[in-house]
Amino acid sequence: VLALLFACIATAKPNIVLIMADDVGYECFGFSGSKQYSTPSLDRIADSGLRFANAFSTPLCTPSRVAIMTGKSNVRNYTDFGALSPDETTFAKLFRDAGYATAIAGKWQLQGSQNAKGVAPAEAGFDTYCLWNTAMTKRPRYWTPSIEQDGKLLDLPEDAYGPDVFADFLIRFMERNRERPFFVYYPMALVHDPFLPTPDSADRSSKDEQKNFEDMVAYMDKIVGRIDGAIDRLGLRDNTVLIFTSDNGTHMKIFSELNGRTIQGDKGAPTDAGTHVPMLVRAPGFGPGGRVLDDLIDWSDYLPTLAEAIGAPAPKETDGRSFWPRIQGKPGNPR
Repeated sequence: VLALLFACIATAKPNIVLIMADDVGYECFGFSGSKQYSTPSLDRIADSGLRFANAFSTPLCTPSRVAIMTGKSNVRNYTDFGALSPDETTFAKLFRDAGYATAIAGKWQLQGSQNAKGVAPAEAGFDTYCLWNTAMTKRPRYWTPSIEQDGKLLDLPEDAYGPDVFADFLIRFMERNRERPFFVYYPMALVHDPFLPTPDSADRSSKDEQKNFEDMVAYMDKIVGRIDGAIDRLGLRDNTVLIFTSDNGTHMKIFSELNGRTIQGDKGAPTDAGTHVPMLVRAPGFGPGGRVLDDLIDWSDYLPTLAEAIGAPAPKETDGRSFWPRIQGKPGNPR
């Protein structure tokens, strides 16, 4: 029966939903043991899925985004902060070539700099997008945000909150494409500074950055819960792989308590607090939930993993190792 289930899942081409939070380390989550932060949605995903306890990103935004999208070590394809070379094969191109509908929402930050040419979302393989930090957008990402959607700036009301706009866009995309395989990439705007109150904050005028950050973590969790809830509502849970992680560690202004230790965020530094990030995977049919693996995960590992998950060939030049067999409970080839 189990072999038949695996065969059916492999034949059905699973949907993939990859969510990457911005600037939040492993210490900020209930499933890691935190009592300081409220993350019930992600805790439920950890309880029903698999947690990789040793996932390490690069210490900064752009290098992690380049590595996760291309399956290459930064030493081989990083050009400049804010840029992804148009010559690179991205995981979105891989999915598109495999017949998937592809969408991205959230933070782009890859369209180029004064020193290096970048790539636009459509050129990188996304059929549709709703993004901040493109060539068209301006500074705000949270309240009254500047957001580009499929080549046009959105005309949003003054009380619009960027993370809600991104989540609404992706949920509509899943609704439209529920009858075909899809790939959703959600590089979140949350919880990067500026540390501002969220729609759920008790004090919408708060200047307390630590408290506001804690509220932002809670709202990030709420957004993930909305995405996960849509997967269930659309009847897609049995054929959808959900992955959650972060691009780097927490900002150094932030202090977190975890298992009797005070951890100061160290984004930008090659330390545990700068690079050790959360990583959850929930895949249909693959063993009991609540498992924890100590495998070392590098950001180049995502592309070959996603390729194996959908039965597509990975680019020959990848530096990554697929952790898909480990999700299935097999020995695999961990680092």
